[in-house]
Amino acid sequence: MSAVTRSQPGEARLVPRTLKEADDARRSGIRGTKRDKALLPPEAKQERLAWPLKLFLIGLMVPWAIPIGPLALSVYRIVLLIAVIPCLLAWLRGRAGPKRLADFGFLLFCSWAAIAFFVVQGVEESIEPAGILFIETMGAYMLARVCIRTPQDFSRMVLFVAKAIVCMMPFAIYEWLTGTNLILLMFGTVYKTETIVVMPPRMGLWRVQGPFSHTILFGTFCGSMLALAGMATIGRLSPKARVILAGLVGFTALLSMSSAPIGGLLFQLMLLMWNKTLGAFAGRWKLLWAIVFAGYLLIEFGSNQTPVQFYISHFTFEQQTGWYRIWIFDYGSASVANHPLFGIGLGDWERPVWMPESSVDNFWLLMAMRHGLPAFLLMTLSWLHIWFSVAKHKSLDPTVDACRIAYLICMTTFVFVGSTVHFWGAVYAWFFFLGGSGVWILDTTRPTLSSKYRRFQGREP
Repeated sequence: MSAVTRSQPGEARLVPRTLKEADDARRSGIRGTKRDKALLPPEAKQERLAWPLKLFLIGLMVPWAIPIGPLALSVYRIVLLIAVIPCLLAWLRGRAGPKRLADFGFLLFCSWAAIAFFVVQGVEESIEPAGILFIETMGAYMLARVCIRTPQDFSRMVLFVAKAIVCMMPFAIYEWLTGTNLILLMFGTVYKTETIVVMPPRMGLWRVQGPFSHTILFGTFCGSMLALAGMATIGRLSPKARVILAGLVGFTALLSMSSAPIGGLLFQLMLLMWNKTLGAFAGRWKLLWAIVFAGYLLIEFGSNQTPVQFYISHFTFEQQTGWYRIWIFDYGSASVANHPLFGIGLGDWERPVWMPESSVDNFWLLMAMRHGLPAFLLMTLSWLHIWFSVAKHKSLDPTVDACRIAYLICMTTFVFVGSTVHFWGAVYAWFFFLGGSGVWILDTTRPTLSSKYRRFQGREP
């Protein structure tokens, strides 16, 4: 049944009461009213980012360490601590779409990492790091799984973060030129913040730390948005505005003056150019993989370095830094071989006395060193399951396809950047959040209802 409403004096129109009638009305050119929105699924009615998402995303860029009892928790951790149980319950009830194999893989990763902590460090010293790992891993991942369910949600999230990065840009430029971190100084007048790290200038310019604990994290966070800002905002921004936004985001990331994030920017630009140039060729990504494999063989058999050594030594500002990362990889791998099951926890790792720094500039290697090979395999296989599933997924909706390509470029960049830097704190949570924010793509098998009814409501021709 349909009801008659009057939108203007003397004008009557039908308001459909069922989805079928709404679809029939769209085909016949009848425009809907506000009542039509009640007929749409919840994800089609959502017009703004969910408030837990906004709080989390803002919290990533707020450097406070707020004292709560014996702990000093950052803002994003407080948000995740509150949201993790409701998000897990929503996932169990099916509000995050079908349950994926990777969902259980990440739960098992956190469980094994907790067991490894208990075995290596004892119960008392393991409760806090195991709890934080669970919150930052499953909390961030499930928050994205539950709250980002449509291309509209995804593009809103991307636009929100990109605008926040642009807002940080003036402060970053000032720090780049003067070495004064205004963000941490201003926030520090209220609560304790991250420690200001003064690093030697490069090319006469200071390395920007921003609200994070290290310049590398600032560059990684900002740089991860380049492809997303350029492609996942299709339909929300004009082509010119998308180019400008991506350019501003990329420029802000450059201010970190860190080789790994800058290499990630160049990597994304090359992939974006490849996609733009060969967009009409369906096999462009298979061709790219073939070229990469051929390059791998060329380095393997035509160079005195392994492919890993070649990548690490050539994508750094300073050659000494590149060689030091190669030594980290060699001795870190030996640590994994010596402690394959439970790792070394948060303890120090064995290395020569002429390697004084205990940091491990390789996210993937450090996961195996800390938590053992089972945890490393659970995490990496879960990620690969998501990424390859998304890569194989074909959607009829061009908006979804643009989000899919941008998401995969972003995730591939994390893989390569993570081989020369470690993700910790806010950027670790951001990585798992971003990874979970693209799982909705697997639930789209046809043009989304929201795009159908945008046309019905007169928003599209």
